Amino acid sequence: MKNFIQSLLDLWKQFGVNQRVSLVVAAVAVLGGLLGVVLWSQRPDYQLLYARMGEKDAASVIGYLQTQNIAHQVSAGGTAVQVPSNLVYKLRMDLAAKGLPSGEGVGYEIFDKGQFGLSDFVQRTNYLRALQGELARTIAQLQGVRSARVMIVQPENRLLLTEQGVKPTASVFVDVGGGRLETEQVNSIRHLVANAVQGLQPDQVAVVDNRGHVLSEELRQDPTLGSASSQMRYRQQIEDYLAKKVESMLATVIGPGNAVVRVSAEIDAEATVLTQDRYDPEGQVVRSQTVTEDTTNSTEARSAGGAVGVSANVPEKSGGAAEAPRPTSTSEQQRKNRTTAYEINHTITNVTRSPGTVKSVTAAVFIAPRTAPAGPAVAGQPAPAPGVVKRTPEELAALRQIVINALGLKPAAGQALDTLVSLQEVEFQAAGPLPEQVAALQSEGRVQGWLEGASHWAAIAGAVAVLLFFWRALARQKPEPVPMEVLSMTPEAARSLPSSNSVTPELLNELIRQKPANIGIALRDWVAVPAGKN
Repeated sequence: MKNFIQSLLDLWKQFGVNQRVSLVVAAVAVLGGLLGVVLWSQRPDYQLLYARMGEKDAASVIGYLQTQNIAHQVSAGGTAVQVPSNLVYKLRMDLAAKGLPSGEGVGYEIFDKGQFGLSDFVQRTNYLRALQGELARTIAQLQGVRSARVMIVQPENRLLLTEQGVKPTASVFVDVGGGRLETEQVNSIRHLVANAVQGLQPDQVAVVDNRGHVLSEELRQDPTLGSASSQMRYRQQIEDYLAKKVESMLATVIGPGNAVVRVSAEIDAEATVLTQDRYDPEGQVVRSQTVTEDTTNSTEARSAGGAVGVSANVPEKSGGAAEAPRPTSTSEQQRKNRTTAYEINHTITNVTRSPGTVKSVTAAVFIAPRTAPAGPAVAGQPAPAPGVVKRTPEELAALRQIVINALGLKPAAGQALDTLVSLQEVEFQAAGPLPEQVAALQSEGRVQGWLEGASHWAAIAGAVAVLLFFWRALARQKPEPVPMEVLSMTPEAARSLPSSNSVTPELLNELIRQKPANIGIALRDWVAVPAGKN
C-alpha cells in the first residue's frame, strides 16, 4: 500500500501545473456528481396528501405535520399538501382520526361561474347546497366546535299545494371532540339556522353532536306543557332562576361561596278554560219601543137632484111631483198602539288559564358563619388563629325576611316564616379530594418520578456504554508493522546482527547513514513492544 502511494506521489511530481489543475477539477467534478446522485437517490418521493382544502383545514394539516416533524411541500397556492409517498396512507388515517380536513363544503362561490342551460331544479339544489355550506362554515367558527354540517329540508314549490301543513326542517351535526357545548351555544345555533331559512322555526332545528347526543331536545318550547319532560324542564328553569337570584344577592352581602340556596316550586300544569254566562233580571233596559196611531174620518151626504141611474136619464113626465132630499151621515174613528221591548242584563265571560302558573314556592338556605380576624400578636406567644362568630337570631331573621322579599312570597295570616324559607347557619366543609383519589395521585406521582429518574440515568448509562465500547475498540487495535527496507551492510555489520540482540553504535550509525527513515520505524517498534518482552 505504501509503495502504491509512493508511486502516486512520484507520478504527481512528474505532472505539470496544467495537468495537476485538470486532474483536480476532474476529481472534484466526479466527486460532486457522485454526491449529487447520492442525494437525489435519498430524496423522498412526494405524493399528494390532500388538495383543494380551505385555509382553515390547510393550516390545521400543516400544523400537525410540523409538530410531527414530517417533511412536506405546499403547492397550489396553499390548498394542496404533498408528503413522502410511504407516509401518505398513514397520515390520512391519523388526520381522519383528528377530524382533518373537516370539509367546509361549498358556499355561495358555487354561483361565481356562469352556468347556462340549467334547470330550475338544479338551480334550487345549488342554492340549498350553498346555504348549507355557508351555515356550516359559520357554525364552525363557534368556540368548541371543530366542524359542522347542516342539512335543510324545504317543501317543494308547486303550483297546486296539496299539503298545507308541510314546513321546512333542519338538522345540524357538530363535532365538539371531547368537549361539550353550553345551552346558550346550542340555542344560538338553532336561532342562527332558523333565521337563515324562510319559514323555519327554532323548534324545527335538531342539533346533534359527534357522541350521538341530541342537544336541542331540552330547548324545545312546549306552551301546553303536555309531556312530563317539559314540565320538569320548566320547573327546573323556574327553580334555578329563583335560586340564582337569591344566591347572587347573598354573595354580595356575606361573601361569595358562603351561601347555598335551593328553591322548590310547585307548578300548575293544567290548562283551564272558564266560560260564565250571567243574567241579571234587576238590570232591565229598554231595548226597543214602537208607537202606532190610526185615525179614520167618514162623511156621507145626499143631493137634491134626480136619482142616479137609468131613471135619471129618462124624461120625466111633465107636471110630476119632485123627490124629497136624502139625509147626510158622518163617522170619525181614532186608535193609538204602543209596544215596548225590555232587555235583561246578560254577561258572558271567557277565561283561559295557560299551564305554568307557580302555585307555591319554598326555599332552603345554608349560610356560613362569619370569620373573626386574628387578634394582635403578643410577644412570646403565638398569634391567635382566626375564630368563627355566630350570627344573632335577629340577624338570621333579617336575612330570612330578605330572602322572602326577594322570592316575592306572601305568607298567609298566621303562617310561620319558617315554613316558607328555612335558613340555617352551619360551617361549610372544605372540599378536598377523596382518599382514593389521593392514593391514585400519589402512586401516579411516584411512578412518574421513577420514570423521570430512569430516563436521566438511562442517558448517562448509554453515554458510558458508548465510551467503553470505543475504549475497548481502541485497546484492541494494534499498529501494523511497517517493514524496514533492506540495507546494504558491511560484512562486519551483517555478521554482528544474528549473534547479538543489542544494537551497537556502529550498527546504528550505519543505519542512519544509509536510510534515515528506518531509524524512526525501528524506534516505534521498540516503543510498542511491552516491557515484559524486552
